[in-house]
Amino acid sequence: MEGGPGGGGEGGKPGPPVRLRKRKSELYRPTPEGAAGRGSAVLGETLGLGLCAVVLRLLNCFLVQTSFVPDEYWQALEVAHRLVFKYPLPVCQRGYNILNAANYGYLTWEWTAGLRGSLFPLFFAGIYKALHLLSRDDVQWLIWLPRLAQALLAALADVKLYSFAKRLEDGEAAKWVFFCQLCSWFTWFCCTRTLTNTMETVLGTLALSYYPMGGRQPGSRWKCLALVALACLVRPTALIPWTPLLLHQFWKEPQKSHLLLHTCLPLGLVTLGGSLLMDRLFFGQWVVVQLNFLKFNVLHNLAAFYGAHPWHWYLFQGLPVVLGPHLPFFIHGCFRAPKGHRVFLAVVLWTVAVYSTLSHKEFRFLYPVLPFCMLFCGQSLRQLRRWRPPACACLLVANLLPALYTGLVHQRGTLDVMGYLQGLCQTTPGPAPASVLMLMPCHSTPHYSHLHCPLPLRFLECPPDLTGKADYVDEADRFYADPQEWLREEFSDTTSLPTHVAFFNLLEPDISSFLAAHSYTRAATFFHTHFPQGRTGSYVYVYERESKVPLEAA
Repeated sequence: MEGGPGGGGEGGKPGPPVRLRKRKSELYRPTPEGAAGRGSAVLGETLGLGLCAVVLRLLNCFLVQTSFVPDEYWQALEVAHRLVFKYPLPVCQRGYNILNAANYGYLTWEWTAGLRGSLFPLFFAGIYKALHLLSRDDVQWLIWLPRLAQALLAALADVKLYSFAKRLEDGEAAKWVFFCQLCSWFTWFCCTRTLTNTMETVLGTLALSYYPMGGRQPGSRWKCLALVALACLVRPTALIPWTPLLLHQFWKEPQKSHLLLHTCLPLGLVTLGGSLLMDRLFFGQWVVVQLNFLKFNVLHNLAAFYGAHPWHWYLFQGLPVVLGPHLPFFIHGCFRAPKGHRVFLAVVLWTVAVYSTLSHKEFRFLYPVLPFCMLFCGQSLRQLRRWRPPACACLLVANLLPALYTGLVHQRGTLDVMGYLQGLCQTTPGPAPASVLMLMPCHSTPHYSHLHCPLPLRFLECPPDLTGKADYVDEADRFYADPQEWLREEFSDTTSLPTHVAFFNLLEPDISSFLAAHSYTRAATFFHTHFPQGRTGSYVYVYERESKVPLEAA
């Protein structure tokens, strides 16, 4: 008979020791050190990526010192400045664009027609109001703080794109997607600008990070849809790239009626109701800006007033330029990506196809699909393996050159001239208070958001015809048709002549006689671009009128 542990064996002698089998139940297993540290490792990785993105985007912000399109000022900062800084202006000369004596700023025709929602400028108005309450509303703070806020939002979007790519596949793919995102020249050029397209892209990327993909990490449907709705309030076109994704999710949803009635309908009502209330307070009347936006841009196609392009422009010019050096990697990634990526390729193709049906086309309209393109560029780098180091080096250098050139050199004159005009705000009033006439294509420069002083300004306007006149000609076209005649009619009373005139160098031969006849001499010159087009020249000139003070008799 065998003895138990410590018991006696045959003949009363102790038997061999009995070894107990080690339990393998998870209930009794101690927590491994690796599992315990996994959460802190993920947190450390996220913080490291976030810090990297923040530092890069802040540097990005300060290395972009050029202008892109007027909307980055006139659809955001100028509206915010007028909302916050309302105090009486001094007596202005006849014809200057001041709405009334209590409104310190100017609203373009889009706002009087109710085409723009108030949410986006309210974001910057909050920043301006905080600076005003803290007595820190210096012009440099007003210029840079909104852009720094955009830079931080762009950094958040970079990290969220990485987290989505990691959830979509794995950390290896996400790393290369993150790299492609950070070195994209067009992202560098746009992401710190105060454009509605920039905020649309940020909110779209945040929504993408919560997009339900199924599996172990299904995402958050509510957060995703809420961010998409918010992006649509900023710019209704945000719905275009999200249409394939939302339809794809709806197709896969087993409880479709529950999704529509308990998620989409409440969220849609809250979003539309909030938009109506905000715009009611802003415009002083009930306005459905999304409907007005649709009528103007799609049904009436009035945006073509600002330029029209052939249907294939996005395919052969728009998308290749926006992708830049990423283009071959994007094409390669489209062929090598897993089947689960097809829906994101559909987003890119669908957006390009929809925008191609509209006459008016711009590079920035494709910016919201650029993060989707980075998913395929990252897949390409992951697949290259042996050629990856030289490919990354080429991609980095090839993007660095256009990023620095477009950020520091191309189209900087219209911002530099505002720095010069700021000096007129501090000039001691003399016999003739300072005033400025901008003879440039309409909205070439910012306005009071880059001056922050009641300096009388006049610029050429170019609103589209909203009345249906067949022979309609805007003020800018009338001026450029005959500059001398326009100036004679506008300033028949010489007492209303401005003290300073700013214009592109191309215009100088056409108005030189007027300038000489009224004692204007060149006071400053600012480089603008190496590639002048149309009415835009290589330099911005500022002419100042010599004051004629009568000499006292000896």
